[in-house]
Amino acid sequence: MDIKEKALKTIKKYSLLQHGDSILIALSGGPDSVSLSVILDELKDNFNLSLHALYVNHGLRPEESREEEAFCRRFCDELGIKFHFETVKAKEYSETNRLNLQEAARELRYDAFEKTALKTGADRIALGHNADDQAETVVMRLIRGAGRKGLSGIPPVRGIIIRPLIDIERSEIEAFLSEKHISYMTDSSNLRKDYSRNRLRQEVIPLLQEYNPSLIATINRTADIMREEDEYLEIIVTKTLMRLISRKTDDDIELFLFPLENMEKPILRRVIRRAVNETRGLRGIDLIHIEDIIKLIKTGRAGDSVALPGKIRAVRKYSTLILTALAPLKLKPRVFDPPGELVLYEDGIVLKAEIAETWSNDYNGKDTSVFDLDRLVLPLEVRMRQKGDYFYPAGFGKKKKLQDFFVDEKVPRDERDSVPIVVSGGNIIWIAGYRMDERYRAKEGTKRFLIIKSFKR
Repeated sequence: MDIKEKALKTIKKYSLLQHGDSILIALSGGPDSVSLSVILDELKDNFNLSLHALYVNHGLRPEESREEEAFCRRFCDELGIKFHFETVKAKEYSETNRLNLQEAARELRYDAFEKTALKTGADRIALGHNADDQAETVVMRLIRGAGRKGLSGIPPVRGIIIRPLIDIERSEIEAFLSEKHISYMTDSSNLRKDYSRNRLRQEVIPLLQEYNPSLIATINRTADIMREEDEYLEIIVTKTLMRLISRKTDDDIELFLFPLENMEKPILRRVIRRAVNETRGLRGIDLIHIEDIIKLIKTGRAGDSVALPGKIRAVRKYSTLILTALAPLKLKPRVFDPPGELVLYEDGIVLKAEIAETWSNDYNGKDTSVFDLDRLVLPLEVRMRQKGDYFYPAGFGKKKKLQDFFVDEKVPRDERDSVPIVVSGGNIIWIAGYRMDERYRAKEGTKRFLIIKSFKR
């Protein structure tokens, strides 16, 4: 079976193409993307395809990139493929976002694919990943540590991205191009051994092939099995996660803790991975990070947290687990001179104060507190907690450390710096949202009342 027939088999197996599709080919000038372009050009009448190609210059190899772009332009002209090109600044992007060059180049490249696909109206973005790329990916993930999802390798289709050559080995591609006398470019960076991927390709894979000459095909079959099983398990995970979500926003997801504590590890790993993906994605997230979160669930205490790549945090609360991309809030000190409003932008809380000569006893001391104004020193200060803070909680009868109060009230550790502490003359009069101080609350005989309400706007 020649590679055109193999590619067609893959296309049909995974429904990669539909009749009348417009395809954007990621064209680097290398053997994979060149052969992909030739095959799609030969199949375009079968599917009534409209073909575009995009070359991305990463700004890393100026001389080679100019030659590659010129080659790709001529190549597309010969085949009648509409040619596009984009220039990106991978080095600058890597420094700004603290990524290695390969990660930065990949992100910018895929971003260029998506923008050009949108501009050209492409239905699919065709990439030239082959069976060798698949095997290298699986081995690399195995070395770093991965579960079934990671070992399923590169998907043949993900959204509008398709990989028609994923079942074809590199040697077959090179033989195909040689037989047809089709030239291609060689990226010099692929020959460098200071990239781990290149060392794997040049040293590790050939060594493993001494034990199994059919290594590439074997690993690809294994990846296929892993992917099929993974897809089945993901259905279970979706149903499980839906039952676990307590709250969800664009930046965080909160899960009920008790079911997680009693969940079997194979499903728990997947649930956690999916939940992390719901925050900022899985870039930089490896098996070790998932295991750290599981340890937090199984043995952590309320307030414990785990820092993950991408500025994601996993925080264990008393009854929930939060995965968030938001930094812990810290309240900046503010002057509050009643009457009036004070907006605490850090967490969206508003304090509203009014002065009155009468007031009923119908208040809870949490969201609304009523103070004896004549016992207060104005203006008030609103700040975060400080070391050594104490107050006399209403109804408690004696002095209590603020730290102990937070523990008893089950306030998560990473939220304690965001709780507004209202202070008069250096003394705490109110823990907004929780409890007021007994010494300053309005009582029988109070002549002037200060009413402060706390609410979220």
